[in-house]
Amino acid sequence: MGNLLYWAVVFLVVAIVAAFLGFGGIAGAATEGARLLFWIAIILLALAVVGGMLRRG
Repeated sequence: MGNLLYWAVVFLVVAIVAAFLGFGGIAGAATEGARLLFWIAIILLALAVVGGMLRRG
């Protein structure tokens, strides 16, 4: 899961740099990629927490 968050941060940094340099299309695409990876990581975290609770119970 850490790898997903790493790539989300990389996409976010690319988006910020691209926006600063005036590349709006690339910045938008990188932002969407970062957002997608972030939410996938959150969903996987929630599934892991629920799975861990069910395994203990």
